[in-house]
Amino acid sequence: MIKLTIIGAGSAVFTKNIVSDLLHNPLFKQMHISLMDINDKRLKIAKELIDVVAIKLNAKPKITLHTNRRDSLKDADFIQTTIQVGGYKPSTKIDFDIPNEYGLEQTIGDTLGIGGIMRGLRTIPILLDIGKDIMEVCPNALWLQYVNPMCSNMIAINKTIPQIKTLGLCHSVQGTAEMLAEDLDEDLKDIKYTCAGINHMAFFLNFEKNKDGNLIDLYPKLKKLSEDIITDKKISSRSKNINHESNKILHEKVRYEILKRFGYFVTESSEHFAEYVPWFIKKDRKDLIEKYRIPLNEYIDRCEHYIKTWEKLDKDISPINNEPLKLSHEYASYIIDSITNNKEININANVMNNNLIENLPKNCCVEVPCKINSNGYKPEKIGTLPEHLAALMRTNINVQILTAEAVITNKKDHIYHAAMLDPLTSSILSIDEIYSMTDKLLEAHIDYLPKYN
Repeated sequence: MIKLTIIGAGSAVFTKNIVSDLLHNPLFKQMHISLMDINDKRLKIAKELIDVVAIKLNAKPKITLHTNRRDSLKDADFIQTTIQVGGYKPSTKIDFDIPNEYGLEQTIGDTLGIGGIMRGLRTIPILLDIGKDIMEVCPNALWLQYVNPMCSNMIAINKTIPQIKTLGLCHSVQGTAEMLAEDLDEDLKDIKYTCAGINHMAFFLNFEKNKDGNLIDLYPKLKKLSEDIITDKKISSRSKNINHESNKILHEKVRYEILKRFGYFVTESSEHFAEYVPWFIKKDRKDLIEKYRIPLNEYIDRCEHYIKTWEKLDKDISPINNEPLKLSHEYASYIIDSITNNKEININANVMNNNLIENLPKNCCVEVPCKINSNGYKPEKIGTLPEHLAALMRTNINVQILTAEAVITNKKDHIYHAAMLDPLTSSILSIDEIYSMTDKLLEAHIDYLPKYN
């Protein structure tokens, strides 16, 4: 019996989607799913959601609940992490509120920027503890790591526990490919692409259509579309519906602007990407916010939505019975199926570079195509990226490496270094302001951080 341990199972909607994906497969209808969370109440709701899913899919999985992590990991074949250290309150609110006092505004704040740095400082120590438990309790298991900030987390894990088997997973590549196909009015099944870079800043190096055995480059069509989207003549397919997580229409003008300037399309949404670079969010520049329709404090709105969803589920879980169970974009179920049943697939995953991309640092984390089969996973060597794309990525990589180094070495100076080198933070604040803001954030998060020298 295959066993999957989900740590952070209280992220119930995500947990429900992953489990639903698995239970759709006849081979996994009786698998062992071990749910672990530090919150008993959230764990209980996650179990109730899975019970509903199991009934609807005529499955009878073995479900066990744990608040003890090592117990949950015993005999695991696969581990999935979906944790949020410090939660929405107090930590995420702090990540936004204190920078706002300094005039530094963010959109998501979970990957880069000062919010991403702080999240990394809180998260990496916990992930390293999880990794140590894995090596002691189930060393042969494959760790499917979903937690942001992805690259900082993966760098720290692989540098500290290099023998561990882990893949960093995200849905941005496949989600963007689907969006682009719809934007271009093409069938996704006909699309071929190669995508590589770093998490949330990988680029489609080619994007082609297979027609009668011939590959047709879709980039000319995509670049023509960019002019229409930037000038509001058209909108992206993603912008046609209100985002259910924040009750907003989310526009893709930032990404299409980047396509225009850099020649390639990036994988992460405009609300994310706007805070990875210094050009779109600037102090006293509401004109830019309006031009590119950047949703400031977007993650705060999403968290508020998640809380309301939880409150509803806590009172009445029955509406889940009427929700359709569609397969999600997440890779986890496909990976488990591939390795367990020797079904070779190709995905994009986050791994240590080690010369997979030659013009990025060896010690960074990259997102590249990976072949998955019963032998495990094998990342694809990309070679050299277009130099201007690699240069853009390095501005983010610097922050990722320094955040990981701060935790690994316990050096407080590296926290300041990461903040000073962050593209958004450095474009808005002076050195003195950065130090002051960082000190205030560290003090506010003191209950969730180790002591730094």
